[in-house]
Amino acid sequence: MSFQLQSRTIDGVAGVDEAGRGPWAGPVMTAAAVLTTDAVAPLEAIGVNDSKTLTRAARERCFDVILEQQSLGNLWLVVEAGDVKEIDTHNILQATMRAMARAVTALPVPPSHALIDGNRTPDLPCSSEAIVGGDGKILSIATASIAAKVTRDRLMVKLASAHPGYGWERNAGYGTAEHRRGLETHGVTKHHRRSFAPIRKLLEEPTTSR
Repeated sequence: MSFQLQSRTIDGVAGVDEAGRGPWAGPVMTAAAVLTTDAVAPLEAIGVNDSKTLTRAARERCFDVILEQQSLGNLWLVVEAGDVKEIDTHNILQATMRAMARAVTALPVPPSHALIDGNRTPDLPCSSEAIVGGDGKILSIATASIAAKVTRDRLMVKLASAHPGYGWERNAGYGTAEHRRGLETHGVTKHHRRSFAPIRKLLEEPTTSR
């Protein structure tokens, strides 16, 4: 795939994206990526794209190449989480914006500009712009998209082993029928977003919290 606006993925411009705004459990994960020209061909060759358009296996392959390029010094990548406490305290949008800002400010090379997937921008120390559908247009945003998604999915698999019965290894905390059945059987865990309506409703009913 040939990305639009490809030149804007280099020269100190960070691409920023998130994964996990909708799930009932787990953190929201954000990532910021700055690419050099040397990273473009390997990332395009492996098929880096909007993470939502890729299979899980394809995302994992892309992430391996992203990490390889990072180890070679061809890109800079930071992944940050907005945990459940932050989500419940500030709401999911603000938790996402705060985590995005932390990711950008933690980059080892301060970016001159940031391209944010979506229609809002966080408060950043550099100029920024929001690009709707940016993860399918800008290679650095697609890189951040995959990094955030794979990192979050791996975390949810680990949490699933500690909290079996919700299917997080398959649904990543989203509100599937399996997840709902798990809530009805096992109750609400410390990893559930209590400010989200389905979880809040359960907490208002007699249930088990663990």
